[in-house]
Amino acid sequence: MACYLKQGGLKFQERFIQVYLMQSGKLQEVKQITSNFESLQKQLTRKMKLPIFIADAFTAKAFYGNPAAVCLLENKLDEDMHQKIAREMNLSETAFIRKLHPTDDFTQSSRFGLRWFTPASEVPLCGHATLASAAVLFHKIKNVNSALTFVTLSGELKARKVEDGIVLDLPLYPVQPQDFHEVKDLIKTAIGDTLVQDICYSPDTRKLLVRLSDTYDRSFLEKLKVNTQNLLQVENTGKVKGLILTLKGQPGGQTQAFDFYSRYFAPWVGVAEDPVTAFQCSCRGGELEISLRSDGRVDIRGGAAVVLEGTLMA
Repeated sequence: MACYLKQGGLKFQERFIQVYLMQSGKLQEVKQITSNFESLQKQLTRKMKLPIFIADAFTAKAFYGNPAAVCLLENKLDEDMHQKIAREMNLSETAFIRKLHPTDDFTQSSRFGLRWFTPASEVPLCGHATLASAAVLFHKIKNVNSALTFVTLSGELKARKVEDGIVLDLPLYPVQPQDFHEVKDLIKTAIGDTLVQDICYSPDTRKLLVRLSDTYDRSFLEKLKVNTQNLLQVENTGKVKGLILTLKGQPGGQTQAFDFYSRYFAPWVGVAEDPVTAFQCSCRGGELEISLRSDGRVDIRGGAAVVLEGTLMA
C-alpha cells in the first residue's frame, strides 16, 4: 500500500491516494489515516477561548483604583502568548491564573499558579494584579475557600477574604540608604529641582524610593509633572526598574488622614505610571491599608471592583 497526503497551512488535504490492496483490510487502514488527519485539522483550527476579566484594585468603585486584566487558564498556554495577551490588554499588568494539577477546579481548589506581565515583560511580583486575581476567584467564580494561595516567582502569596475586602500576605523587601550623587541624574530628569528629603533603594526589587521634602503637601505631589520619557536613556544599567515618589502624610482636617502618599513610575518595564501604590496621587486615586508583621511579611488590605467579563479569542 502506498498513501500520499499533502500538508497545506493548517489544512491537510488528501490529494492523492494510491492503494495497492495486497490483502483485505488495507482500505480500513487508509480510512483511519484520513480520520486522524481530519481530527488534527480540527484541533489546529480551533480558536483559543480564554475567560478574561478586568478588575479595578484598591477601590470599591468602578473606574477608580488600579486596573488589571485577569486570565483563567484551563490548559497550558504557549509561552509567547502570555506576552501577546498582555500587550493586547495594554494595562500595567495582566495576571494569568493557572491550575497546578489537571484535577484542580477554579471553584473548589485553594492553590493556583500566578504570573504577571506588563505590556513589555514578565515581572516577579505585582500586588494589585494579585488582589484583582483573588477578587475574580472570590466574587465572580465563587471560589468556596476563604483563603487562597498563589504559587509565584516571589514564592507563595496568600489572599484571604474579609468583610470589607481582601487581605494579601506579601513579602517585605529590605531597603538600604542610597547616595544621592549616584542617582542624581535620574532624579533630576524625573522631577527637576524638586527638593528631596531621603532616598532608599531595594536591591531585591530594583526599586528606587525618593521621599520628597516635608515642606510639600499632597496637592504638590498630585500636580507634579514627572518626565518618564527620558528615564530609559538616563538609567540603562538595569539597576533601577521602578521609581517611587513618596511624601509624608498630613493630619486629616477636612479630608481623611493618610500616613503617606505616593506615585510609582516604571517605564523600564513598559509602565509609564502605575495608578495605585499606596494612597495614590494619580487621577484614578486608590487606597490600601498596610500592616508590617513581625515575621518579615506585610499584609495589604484593599477592595476591588470587577468591571469587565468576557472571552478572549485568538
